[in-house]
Amino acid sequence: MPKLKTIPLALALLAIGASHATFAAVSPEEAAKLKSELTPFGAERAGNADGSIPAWNGGYTTPIAGFTNGGKRPDPFSADKMLYQITARNVDQYADRLSEGVKAMLKKYPDSFRVDVYPSRRTAAAPQWVYDNTAKNAVRAEIRNNIPVNAYGGIPFPIPKSGSEAIWNHLLRWRGEAWHAAVKGVQVTADGRQVVTAIASGDFQMPYYFRDGSPEKFDGQFWSIRLINSGPPMRAGEGIVGRQNLDGDRTQVWTYITGQRRVRKVPNACCDTPTPASAGVSTFDQTDVFDGRIDRFDWKLVGKKEMLIPYNGNKLLATPEAQAIGKHHIDPSAMRWELHRVWVLEATVAPGKRHLASKRRYYLDEDTWIAVLADHWDANGQLWQMGFSNPVVMPDLPATTSPQQFGFYDLISGAWYYDSALNDAPEQYKVMPRYPDTTFTPEALTGESIR
Repeated sequence: MPKLKTIPLALALLAIGASHATFAAVSPEEAAKLKSELTPFGAERAGNADGSIPAWNGGYTTPIAGFTNGGKRPDPFSADKMLYQITARNVDQYADRLSEGVKAMLKKYPDSFRVDVYPSRRTAAAPQWVYDNTAKNAVRAEIRNNIPVNAYGGIPFPIPKSGSEAIWNHLLRWRGEAWHAAVKGVQVTADGRQVVTAIASGDFQMPYYFRDGSPEKFDGQFWSIRLINSGPPMRAGEGIVGRQNLDGDRTQVWTYITGQRRVRKVPNACCDTPTPASAGVSTFDQTDVFDGRIDRFDWKLVGKKEMLIPYNGNKLLATPEAQAIGKHHIDPSAMRWELHRVWVLEATVAPGKRHLASKRRYYLDEDTWIAVLADHWDANGQLWQMGFSNPVVMPDLPATTSPQQFGFYDLISGAWYYDSALNDAPEQYKVMPRYPDTTFTPEALTGESIR
């Protein structure tokens, strides 16, 4: 089995405890690799030695037959045959290619949880202007006091030298400029009961990817969200608006609570604070596996490794919700796992900080920078949660991205959470023209919500 490809010792030492350091951009000579041995996003263009990971040849940009913007997203690889299955009986054979959380799930649910492995397809793609901006970022972007500067419109650090650079690549990954999506959150209790936490209409926007912008004009607000709830009945009419900034102190979130009939600003919209968007089931920084400010942790870039991860998951979108949401986990037959190279990051609580998780490990797909899996340890050092996302092929953007479809398994209590259960939604991810900035304001939230 392939072993972890570690980064040089000097870089590893630099990455530990460097929460207030400044990391410089790479040289023009190193950045030139983005047009030769590396993809435009910084992944290795070549496949692996035995061909089980193919070479990247531009990604998947072929329109999916029958798809119209705003409709259900078909699975372009539905004809692929499964290569093999991993269960509790043969997990040791593949242990080096599985996260700690996946191995724990196989052990906890030996009769139901499994990993169905399919041929690896390197579908990641983006518009040329995003690639061009990524190349510019490589030689101009740097981190100062945990905040990227001089980065805009592309992956900020395609050739990362530190853990903080890598996690910012995830936070600023390409996922489109603006989109609308149905949102549904489902909590499943330890005994298998489903509790719907939210049914909402979601508007999303990334000002960081406004095509006519520039580092000079960019004000740091990189992600905007507005959710208006239509259910469950006790939450109908509630809403939330968020404006996320590179500087976490400038991030702003407001909620509308129908019983109070007023918009209130959320005082601590970050980190391990429960988020109103999930009725408090998940924390702010569990959104999309990881979201929010990074200064609660020290980030270590451990290295790169070949691992089995959820990927090209249109299959899950096409599975009816009643089948997809099982008693203890998503139905394994609805998931597609592939072998890909990932960057491994470890986040430990920084000195003087606090967090419910004492340590976290993230697995970032090298082609897209999506955090596809995560392992969380609690304050007692016990493996506590497994976070996951479901990257989907969207050649219309083009992109392979995770449309707010994520969740986590609580390995101790047995409960789990599935956000954006879009399976039955007629509209799963609609590419939109740019929204007016006023869409993401407390005033707009007041106008949209039910009193």
